[in-house]
Amino acid sequence: MDKINMSQPKDWLEGLKENFSSDLSSGFVVFLLALPLSLGIAQASGIPPLMGIISAIVGGVLVTFITGCKLAIKGPAAGLIVIVAGAVSEFGGDEIGWKLAAGAMVAAGIVQILFGLIKLGKYVDFFPLSAIHGMLAAIGLIIIAKQVPVLLNTSPELSKGMGPFELFSEIPTFIANLDPSATFIGIVSLLLMIFWPKIKNGFLSKIPAPLVVLLFAIPAGMLFEFSTIKPSYTLVKVGNLIDSIAINADFSGVSHLGIFVKYVVMFALVGSLESLLTVKAIDLLDPFKRKSDPNKDLIAVGIGNTLVAFLGGYPMISEVARSSANIKNGAKTRWANFFHGSFLLIFVLVAYPVLEMIPNAALAAMLISVGINLAHPKEFVHMYEIGKDQLAIFLTTIVFTLVEDLLIGIAAGILLKIVMHLIRGVKMKSLFKSSVVVTNDNDSYVVEINDSAVFSNYLGFKKYIDQIPEGKKITVLLSESVLLMDHSFIDDLYRLQYDYELANGVFLIEGFQEMKPISSHKLSVHIR
Repeated sequence: MDKINMSQPKDWLEGLKENFSSDLSSGFVVFLLALPLSLGIAQASGIPPLMGIISAIVGGVLVTFITGCKLAIKGPAAGLIVIVAGAVSEFGGDEIGWKLAAGAMVAAGIVQILFGLIKLGKYVDFFPLSAIHGMLAAIGLIIIAKQVPVLLNTSPELSKGMGPFELFSEIPTFIANLDPSATFIGIVSLLLMIFWPKIKNGFLSKIPAPLVVLLFAIPAGMLFEFSTIKPSYTLVKVGNLIDSIAINADFSGVSHLGIFVKYVVMFALVGSLESLLTVKAIDLLDPFKRKSDPNKDLIAVGIGNTLVAFLGGYPMISEVARSSANIKNGAKTRWANFFHGSFLLIFVLVAYPVLEMIPNAALAAMLISVGINLAHPKEFVHMYEIGKDQLAIFLTTIVFTLVEDLLIGIAAGILLKIVMHLIRGVKMKSLFKSSVVVTNDNDSYVVEINDSAVFSNYLGFKKYIDQIPEGKKITVLLSESVLLMDHSFIDDLYRLQYDYELANGVFLIEGFQEMKPISSHKLSVHIR
């Protein structure tokens, strides 16, 4: 533990001086990633593209100083496209819908602050992993469906008001009406997004794929004279940042109370869930193994979202892809996020006309690549390998999300998992209450589980572990009365073991070997 603490980078001004070069260079690389994606994410959601960049600027320049996760990059994420677009549409669409949706986002930001203040960050562990992955895969499929007509540069009227299933069914129509030159740019951009990261060349591999796409797409658009002979929807429309700064949130959407409350809940719940999951992932990737404060990070994101939403901006989260790139490129402290936001601010102030040379087909290609990653076939295969039950929960979440919305999808996945547990003999009272007995002898603790261990009672178990000091010996003992351990509980238990041993403790699991997995995967449901 001491060794880890001694090697950790300093924070605040001392950290800035100590790690200026590495944080500056990483912040610049993340800026190159964030610039086109922030534009594309906002535009795909039905709000002005500049609002995505405003979110990333506030997330970098302001939220940096109150964040609970030092290496997380704050900004817009593709995972919220479905919710933002849905809110804009249900509030009437176009500018009116955007501003009314922003009013709901302000309320959601305040709710996120309250989540953090009452320390609800720990409840991220309540949601079963298969349902979370199903939600993300569904989001990926919706992004792909919505961006295919943009990639082909068809008239927005052809796809207006369509749901995901209808959009997929109309792909032949979109192909029949495609714009050849814009489609060429879109297809090449998509291929670059997919295959450029696979390049092993040392120098080329350091160039972000979105930057390569822009270096190709902007000159290609100029060659095809997009600005003069193509419809207005062919190129990005950004506008001047200074002229766009205003209070754009409209709270009259409260008169549509059902819609307003629905989207406040969805923005707050899904945004918080994605952000907290990112914080967990970043702690695992952090080479210095620092522990983030999830509740503090939730408060920071809530403050940022409240401000951004007043301006009409896209809601921010701790974004996983850019945060991972931040670590990969050598970031050491919170200043990398600050530099990423600062570069964005400088660029949109002095070079915004360049942004209006970007073909929308290129932005669509970037978003489709994000969608492909979220809904990649390997996710389906992975769920199947863990167990057919996990695949069923995964698919149920996807279907209900596509047919209804994210909240219904997550709820359907959780409900199916509970039903499966009950069928397998888990008692109703055991679903939300953990039966645990803790004994200790000096520095050795035995944590005995006396009932089924499932996702919904994991938090009750974890509170006992959290009360044990670091650096001790913990033995988690599964008694014979434990009839079932589910996938989420097992995964979280291994994470607890990893974290505790990282802090120079000993963490043993006994009795697990006597239970039978339902598949060959080590994280599959185990039954007695």
